[in-house]
Amino acid sequence: MNTIHVDVVSAEESIFSGEARFVALPGEAGELGIYPRHTPLITRIRPGSVRIEKADGSEEFVFVAGGILEVQPNHVTVLSDTAIRGKDLDDEKANAAKLAAEEAVKNAKSELDLAKAQSELAVMAAQIAALRKYRQKK
Repeated sequence: MNTIHVDVVSAEESIFSGEARFVALPGEAGELGIYPRHTPLITRIRPGSVRIEKADGSEEFVFVAGGILEVQPNHVTVLSDTAIRGKDLDDEKANAAKLAAEEAVKNAKSELDLAKAQSELAVMAAQIAALRKYRQKK
């Protein structure tokens, strides 16, 4: 069986490191699917869920708030400032943060404040979508 080594790393810790049959994640221009021996690639990724089909057939889900993807024929590295294991996603925290971001959008006093608030709102919406996707798979 062909596998590819996958590392998902946040600013704080290594979230996942192991062998996988397949990796799917939100690329900058759309959904990306990575199999072993994939063509080398470096690209930005959007906020969303990384789905890792492990060598044993089980799946691992990780939410990333954007970042960088590097693909080599036998190695995938996902670098993100924020990465959260699917099992660690918290519905209440995510919804509260989304409400706070919506309020920040309404109360933005400058273009910069508005851009920051909109970015945070997009990340929280992606996190909630990833949480729903993770729960559906369970």
